Amino acid sequence: MTAPKTLARIAGALYLVVAVFTTFAGLVNTRIVESGDAAATADNIATSATLFRVGFVSELVGATAFLLTGMALYLLLKHVHQLAAAAMVTLVAVSIAIQSLNLLNQHAALTIATGQGYTDAFGPAGSDQLTMLFADMHRDGYLIAQTYFGLWLLPLGYLVVKSGYFPKVLGFLLVIGCLGHLVDVFTRFLAPELGASVSPFAMAPAAIAELSFIAWLLVKAVRVPETRHVGSCHLPLRP
Repeated sequence: MTAPKTLARIAGALYLVVAVFTTFAGLVNTRIVESGDAAATADNIATSATLFRVGFVSELVGATAFLLTGMALYLLLKHVHQLAAAAMVTLVAVSIAIQSLNLLNQHAALTIATGQGYTDAFGPAGSDQLTMLFADMHRDGYLIAQTYFGLWLLPLGYLVVKSGYFPKVLGFLLVIGCLGHLVDVFTRFLAPELGASVSPFAMAPAAIAELSFIAWLLVKAVRVPETRHVGSCHLPLRP
């Protein structure tokens, strides 16, 4: 059986991979996709096709690592509350399914922007607009997946608080991070202009919570009570 500290550090390393690769993929998309400008977006994708492909693969690697992170945390925390741990890993799986399928939109944008046949069939303007459509669908699909990126933090926060492995403040921060994700998603869909301005403030608590949790997993792992022997019994020593 894998020790809790080992599981925690595995989860922390995987979660760090998620953060690095997903952030890189987001930066690539931000640099290449020009919102509202189909011609510029299509041109950027065509001239930076290799970078766009690297961003695609980076997001896929991040998604895979996120699924493995959920599985590692499930093994670490399932003894705290089986149902909450199952809910946590289920939400991770749902988010990854949506995110992975949504990557088809990004690949479609790349295929159209770099394929001469689409320009011949639809003309330059039509091909550019089609590229922009799939780029926009990729953005919106990622936002839908983000709903579950946020929701998984709710059972995780509960498990962190109840486990005794971590400072309770980490659990409360994760719950607040969940709310930040949801605020970001719903304001972007319901009021796009407001959502764009609110997003940095909504996402800040989530970023702080998740980065703090990653750091704790990697540096401290978990707080496991020491035991002392009393006859044939093993009694926990309180810190």
